[in-house]
This record gives sequence, C-alpha cells and structure tokens, in this order.
Amino acid sequence: MKTPVANALKSRKTPRQARSLVTVEAVFEATIQVLLSEGMHRLTTTRVADRAGVSVGTLYQYYPNKQSLLYAVLERHLRRVAEAVALACRQQHQQALASMVRGVVTGFVDAKTHDEEESRALYLVAAELNAVDLVRDASKRMLAVISSMLATAPDATFVDLPVASFMFLSAMVGPTRAVLEGGAPTTVRQALCEQLVILCDAYLRRVASPRDAAV
Repeated sequence: MKTPVANALKSRKTPRQARSLVTVEAVFEATIQVLLSEGMHRLTTTRVADRAGVSVGTLYQYYPNKQSLLYAVLERHLRRVAEAVALACRQQHQQALASMVRGVVTGFVDAKTHDEEESRALYLVAAELNAVDLVRDASKRMLAVISSMLATAPDATFVDLPVASFMFLSAMVGPTRAVLEGGAPTTVRQALCEQLVILCDAYLRRVASPRDAAV
C-alpha cells in the first residue's frame, strides 16, 4: 500500500510510446545533470526542461512539480539496483554459496557505483522526499530474489532463511552507503566489493548448516 507521500508524488501519466519513453529518459538524465551541477535546492523544472531540450509544458505532462520528478528519478535508480541484484541471483541459482555471495555482491556494488555521484545525490533526494515506500519496495524485491537463490545452495541450508537474507542485503547496503556518502578515499572505494564479499561470506557461513547435515 502506497503512503500518502507516494500518492502525492505519483507521475501524471506513464509513457507508453517510443517517443514518450525517449522524452522521459532525456528528462531523467537532465534531472541528474542539474542535480549534480546546481544542487537539489537550486534544481527547478525549468532548468531541467532546458537541459533536456523540451518545453516545461511537456515535462508537466508527466510530472506536476519538482518533487514528483525527483521521486520518479529515485524510483528509476532503485529499480535498476533491484534489477541488477535479481539478475545476479538468477545467474547464481544452484551454485556454491561462495559463488552466490561474490555474484550478488558484485552485481549490487556495480549498480551502486556505476555513477557514484548520482548515487550520492539520490541518497539526499530519498531523505528530502521521505521516500520510505520506494526504499522498502526495492528492499522487498531484493530480499525475495536473494532468499530464492540461497534456498538453492547445494552446500548450505539456513534455519531462518528470511533473517539470513535480510542480514546479507543489509551487510551490502550499509557499508556501500557509508562509502559513497562519506566520501571515502579511493583505496576504500576500490576495496569495497572484495571487503563486502569477505563480510557477507563469513556471516552466511556462520549461520548456515551444511546441506547434508540438514537432511
């Protein structure tokens, strides 16, 4: 169920035709560019429309205000991260636990660090809009695919799979956000993926039982 905030920030219509999809994508990219160059509080629909090469009226066909536009951009970002995790999980079904951890961590970190400045800016957007529903929905999607994947591990089984999945996801999300928001040194950012693999692998092995032992 959507919160009152989510309902208030919904787009006016969803693009269907190819031309509309291209227009909205251009608006999204322009929003990120203005957000990074001007900051959130100087971002306006007029500046975004100018950067995207469309009229303000065209932008308003989809997004009635700045907050609605930012909400949609954040939603796209979270959807891409969730899709990256889902793809990694599908690829790791029936693989050994170590392979699962490396595959999912790599997919998540790659999605979040593909454009570090964008990810950093959107953390601020999420806080400004109080977009808890978007974050919660993305987390639910990722937890579902992680649980489904872990259940197929040939070398491990989990007494409480939901808890293990939640902690696995949280162990990726927390440090990644700390690195991106905290302006961590280059050496730390470069080591992030490998360090998360160590962290998540150690946790999952600690709470898992060998598959044969559970039979």
